[in-house]
Amino acid sequence: MKNRTTKNKKTDIMKRLIPYIFKHYKLQCILVVITILLTCVASMCSTFFISLLIDNYITPNIGNANYDSWPLVRALLIFGSIYMVGVISSWIYTNLMVVVTQGTLKYLRDDLFKHMESLPISFFDWNTHGNLMSYYTNDVEAMRQMISQSFPQLINSAITVIGVFCFMVYYSWLLTLVVIVILIIMIIIINTIGVKSTRFFIAKQKALGETNGYIEEMIEGQKVIKVFCHEEKAIENFDKINLALEKTDASANMFASILMPIMNNIGFATYAIMALLGGVLIANNINIGFVPLTPGVLVSFIMFTRSFINPIAQFSMQMNSIAMGLAGTERVFELMDMESEVDNGYVTLIHGKKQGEEYVESNDADAVWVWRHPHEDGTITFEPLRGDVRFFDVDFSYKPNKVILHNVSLYAKPGQKIAFVGATGAGKTTITNLINRFYDIADGKIRYDNININKIKKADLRRSLGIVLQDTHLFTGTIAENIAYGKPDATREEIENAAKLANADSFIKHLPLGYDTLLTNDGEGLSQGERQLLAIARAAICNPPVLILDEATSSIDTRTEKIIQEAMDKLMAGRTVFVIAHRLSTVRNSDAIMVLSHGRIIERGSHEELIAQKGEYYQLYTGAFELE
Repeated sequence: MKNRTTKNKKTDIMKRLIPYIFKHYKLQCILVVITILLTCVASMCSTFFISLLIDNYITPNIGNANYDSWPLVRALLIFGSIYMVGVISSWIYTNLMVVVTQGTLKYLRDDLFKHMESLPISFFDWNTHGNLMSYYTNDVEAMRQMISQSFPQLINSAITVIGVFCFMVYYSWLLTLVVIVILIIMIIIINTIGVKSTRFFIAKQKALGETNGYIEEMIEGQKVIKVFCHEEKAIENFDKINLALEKTDASANMFASILMPIMNNIGFATYAIMALLGGVLIANNINIGFVPLTPGVLVSFIMFTRSFINPIAQFSMQMNSIAMGLAGTERVFELMDMESEVDNGYVTLIHGKKQGEEYVESNDADAVWVWRHPHEDGTITFEPLRGDVRFFDVDFSYKPNKVILHNVSLYAKPGQKIAFVGATGAGKTTITNLINRFYDIADGKIRYDNININKIKKADLRRSLGIVLQDTHLFTGTIAENIAYGKPDATREEIENAAKLANADSFIKHLPLGYDTLLTNDGEGLSQGERQLLAIARAAICNPPVLILDEATSSIDTRTEKIIQEAMDKLMAGRTVFVIAHRLSTVRNSDAIMVLSHGRIIERGSHEELIAQKGEYYQLYTGAFELE
């Protein structure tokens, strides 16, 4: 049952991959098949021609002093012409396969990346970066070898085996029967070894992904590893993971590598048996076939036997490539089959202008952002984007049966600053992740400008939010391009104004190329504080009505924090702001402070109100308790 399931899975993968190749390169694939056919026909004709050459031109003229060599020369020219057709056809299909293979993988990587961009954040939470990179490198490379080498070899072998078999039966059905018996033995050996090889190659691809994931994690965490003197433990863990890869890789290649020597030895034995039996039949003038068995026919038959067995032997050499290719293809298609981020929203964000008491869609310079809200009765209403966010009895869990947020209710009116305070793991960041719908709630309701947040298209929802995360990420490109990441059409004036607002303009102008300074490797060469300032400027340029600051100043020293706090106050003016901070000094001027503990809001109020209550916030602020 297990082998049958494995075979069905292989068949399903092939049924999906082959149409994918034909989708973009149908004509080229047809030409490949035609030229492979010509190559095989030319090879078989050349072999057939040898019997004629020996029996009609060489054997009759042995010892003939008046031998006319011109017929032989003419025959050799014909033989050479047939051979050249095969060579040219082989050259054509080899080059065509390069185009087909690389083009197919290009489209595959495009589709893979496009689908990966559509996956929910939770997918990236549970998969290491190294394992994800393995899809684009190891798995795609395994597919390349299978498509460019194994597929043409498979077609070539199939055509050759069928054609050669017909010639062999034509020459001698008895000798052909002997070859078939030997072939059955070969197939049993190939099938037995191939099944085991495939299983190990699938395990190898998985182990390779895990190894890459661990290496990537260790490279990113080198500073932490060295600070805590964790080198030996990291090496020990890597050795275990690498050992697992070594075992699966060795087992896979061991089974794949022993095939070729076995096939070669069987092939040599077959040639010897054919020569022996053929010699006996010729010596006794026994003809079992459609033509008399002559020395030339026997030579051609032995060559056909080689052409019959070699494709099978060569294909056995491709078993490891096919096994790796199928394993890589299976992983790629499994990723592409993963469910994309669900978005059933239909409320969109557009530019609108007020006419009388109503808003209408407009692209005028003085237009503002408004929600376009279609209703079931066919009517469409327009609501201005204000930034009013409300939670009603919200429950949430990352995993089933493990609730993170319990019955959370809160409101943030337009222009209010709401701060979240609590120990690590209390649920502060989780709340902000629900606002931008990185995750969907399990129960309750979130309303944005009195619209159920699930009704708003995610792209439009996130366009209305500005987020500055604790862990900044800068992309390869200029500083100006990084600041304008959320607004690619921003003018240089808008970029510089955003940088000034975030207090980043001064250090940018001291760089050799200013705003045109090229950043690489996530802002290599900039301090953590400078990178954070660029992230703040990136959020500022979008001019969002709702701003989320998740420890936005955590990586900035106290002096710099005071300098940018004034700029942040200007940025936050007139906006709804959610602030997560460990430094309680940064949340004192908040309109409301939410104190969280184990996913519940246990206290809420202004700084003065919470101090007067002398509860947990008071204990935290006075230093009786510390945030962890």
